[in-house]
Amino acid sequence: MAGKFSLNNFFGMSEDPEEDHYDEEPATQSSSAPERGKKVVSINGGRQSETSKISLFEPRLYSDVKEIATQLLNNRAIIVNFTQMDNDSAKRVVDFLNGTVYAVDGAIERVGDQIFLCTPHNYEVSGNLSANLTKEQDNL
Repeated sequence: MAGKFSLNNFFGMSEDPEEDHYDEEPATQSSSAPERGKKVVSINGGRQSETSKISLFEPRLYSDVKEIATQLLNNRAIIVNFTQMDNDSAKRVVDFLNGTVYAVDGAIERVGDQIFLCTPHNYEVSGNLSANLTKEQDNL
C-alpha cells in the first residue's frame, strides 16, 4: 500500500540519477509549437501588456461624434464634455452615443452638468458621483 514517497517524486523529479534523461541535441520543433516537458512557465503568460485607455473629448460640431463613437467601438472608455456645444447639438450627440453604447453592450452615465462617461462592456463603473457633488455643494 505505502510506497516510497518524497517531495522530489511529487514534483515529477526522480531521486535516481539513472532515471533522469536529458537531450543533448536541441529540439527541431517550430517556434510556434509548444515544447514537451518544458517546465518553465512565463509569469505574464496569460496577461495582455496593452493598457486600457480613456479618451477625452470636447466636441464643437455634431460631426465630431463619428470619432467619439469609433473610440467606443475600439473598446475605449470616453469622457465627453459638452460645454463647447449648443444644447440641441449636444442632445443629438448624446442620442447617437446612446445607440453606440447599446451596440457595444456598454453604459453611459452623466458625471457632471455637461459631462458624460461612456464605457464599453468590459469596464465597470462604481460609485455615485452626483450624490457626492450635491453633498459638496451643500457644504459650501
